[in-house]
Amino acid sequence: METLFSNKKRPLPYRLIPETIDQFIGQEHITGKGKPLRRLIERDKLFSSIFWGPPGTGKTTLARLISKLTKSEFIELNAVTSTIQDIRKALEIGRKNFNLGKRTILFIDEIHRFNKAQQDALLPDLEAGNVVLIGASTENPFFSIVPALRSRVKLYEFEPLSDNDLRKLYEMATTDPRGLPGFKLPEDVLNHLIRVSAGDGRKFLTYIEELHTLSGGKEPDIQLAEEVTGKAAIHYGKGDDHYDVISAFIKSIRGSDPDAALYYLAKMLVGGEDPAFIARRLVILASEDIGNANPEALLIAHATMDVVQKIGMPEAALTLAQATIYLSMSPKSNAVYRAIKKAMSDVESGVDLPVPMHLRDSHYKGAKETGRGVGYKYPHDYPRHWVKQEYLSEKRKYYESEGIGFEKQLEDWIKWMKGEK
Repeated sequence: METLFSNKKRPLPYRLIPETIDQFIGQEHITGKGKPLRRLIERDKLFSSIFWGPPGTGKTTLARLISKLTKSEFIELNAVTSTIQDIRKALEIGRKNFNLGKRTILFIDEIHRFNKAQQDALLPDLEAGNVVLIGASTENPFFSIVPALRSRVKLYEFEPLSDNDLRKLYEMATTDPRGLPGFKLPEDVLNHLIRVSAGDGRKFLTYIEELHTLSGGKEPDIQLAEEVTGKAAIHYGKGDDHYDVISAFIKSIRGSDPDAALYYLAKMLVGGEDPAFIARRLVILASEDIGNANPEALLIAHATMDVVQKIGMPEAALTLAQATIYLSMSPKSNAVYRAIKKAMSDVESGVDLPVPMHLRDSHYKGAKETGRGVGYKYPHDYPRHWVKQEYLSEKRKYYESEGIGFEKQLEDWIKWMKGEK
């Protein structure tokens, strides 16, 4: 049985597990008054669910709170240390309880670490209702959970705690008898902890507890706070972070915001993203979002990819930054992207235009006797190196210039060739 002495030895985040749903801080979009999940918890009518989001946002805390509030048997597993035998044992308990008219909640922390076989082992008992599953994951279930399991659970996304949420957590930590009652932080120290915690409640409370220990319970100064927190560690993982940040990076360049693009570039580089991956995306963007509005963009992007491959980090960060700024501030046009998508769509939908006879290859013996190449007009034999002739057997329009940047010069040039200007 937990005693006051043993409880005081536990980490502050563990000691402050809320006793009621009203004490739970954060995730108002799913646990606020009147929200479906809160109503289900209050009525003890839970359905199988997966809580997913960044570390320190309350996933495990909410699961443990449910264990206090529910009338079910609560079994907790961690996917890092649990085996298939542990899963089967828990499911067997669930089946026995079900036959006795008792409900079982099976909580699996870090469920994304289960392999396919381990996840599949849960399916029959979830289907039969023998257990109610609550999974916690820092990875997007659409990347880490098998479709069959996803279809049997409700997904709840947890967001990083807001600054206001962290302030509420601070008030709880310094007033609740289970925490550090009477301990106070100067405003500059509190603001510093909020900033470096980046929405991670567990990290925030750990910093507070460490400051309490090192200061002897007295108000710590900012110097001690900075020594405790050190260099802020960003959260950058293989799932959502990888896709979300590169998406924001590309969209910021497309939106001509070099400052936002540089921030996302820095986050990727500090987070350990492969710089070659970033460089490849810049090459794609140069054609997709800039195209002939500034043809030099493709040359810059290609040169950046070459530098990254030949020089590597950390020096290549400068080249990636230079290219990011250049592409962000370059004129934009997606005319090239739209043109090739439209042409490929025609081909894929079955538009199969025969090559006109006068354009067909006529270099082999006997070709002209079949009409191949007959009537072809060699443009260089004509004024301005252009002559009117048909190049498609059916009229099609794919490239539609918007006259942006160098596109305008290309338009003027082709009009001049055709004698239209």
